[in-house]
Amino acid sequence: MKEVQINGVRVRPGQSVNIELPIAKLPTHTLIDLPIFIRSSKNEGPVILISGGIHGDEINGVVTAKKLLEEFDQGLELLKGTLIIIPLVNIYGFLSNSRTFPDGRDLNRSFPGSKKGSLASRIAYILNEEVIPQIDFGIDFHTGGRMLSNHPQIRVDFKDKIGLELARAFGTHFVVNSKLIEKSFRKTAYKARKHLLVFEGGESMRLDNYAIEEGITGTKRLLHHLDMIYAPQLPQNTLILKSSEWTRAKASGIFYATVKLGDSVKKGQIIARISDPYGQVIMPVKAATNGHVIGLNNNPVINVGDAVIHLGKE
Repeated sequence: MKEVQINGVRVRPGQSVNIELPIAKLPTHTLIDLPIFIRSSKNEGPVILISGGIHGDEINGVVTAKKLLEEFDQGLELLKGTLIIIPLVNIYGFLSNSRTFPDGRDLNRSFPGSKKGSLASRIAYILNEEVIPQIDFGIDFHTGGRMLSNHPQIRVDFKDKIGLELARAFGTHFVVNSKLIEKSFRKTAYKARKHLLVFEGGESMRLDNYAIEEGITGTKRLLHHLDMIYAPQLPQNTLILKSSEWTRAKASGIFYATVKLGDSVKKGQIIARISDPYGQVIMPVKAATNGHVIGLNNNPVINVGDAVIHLGKE
């Protein structure tokens, strides 16, 4: 049976182990540790990573991973394999309500990292060296950005056939074709022949109970599919979206969306309106194609060129 070992700590079959991986110190010399929770069955099976908070302001993912950990600690039986759960990866960003690290670097664009690089690069290096080699598959939980909300969706590169199969098994509302991005956690894992799904739901700095529950339910579907738990979940009507594109504002002003997340739209349909603050000018925003609303800008005041509505196409 595959034995998990992180930071020199070996996890034997059937063990539950909590590891505090030393990262660095704050300027106050307060030591920052990365808590990693490992739950192992006595029976051989896949090693699955569940991670949240790579961007420190994406709190939905932190809560999703935390709640999954609580379920396993409160009696949900792991029939085989091992779970590695890291609810909060970017502790620095979390402390400052920030997506990035104190130096402005994005952890999800810092892989595979360097032992002697920036702070973000050093954390990426630790994940690359200590975590990625241990896993077979993973789910990395994200949200939209500030004032940008995503309908629950899994993003996977359709060229990754195993990843696509896992995405279908996860079975949330949408599976979106998303190319691997250079220096991202997902691409670095893929280069190591590991398959990492990205779940998107809700927006940063705002808890979205629906997105959280979709993340929990989808994870259980996937683990049930892998015979790691017995917890059959109701099937979801999952749509496979081969491409997606943001509709951008052609004028500045006050933005009113006339569609909701998850809606289907037709080419030429009015999906939003933009007006000046005085009601003298109103500009309709039309869908450039048939599609599904998978992302929405919640900011009422926008500038020309802003991304306002994200449409996915089957």
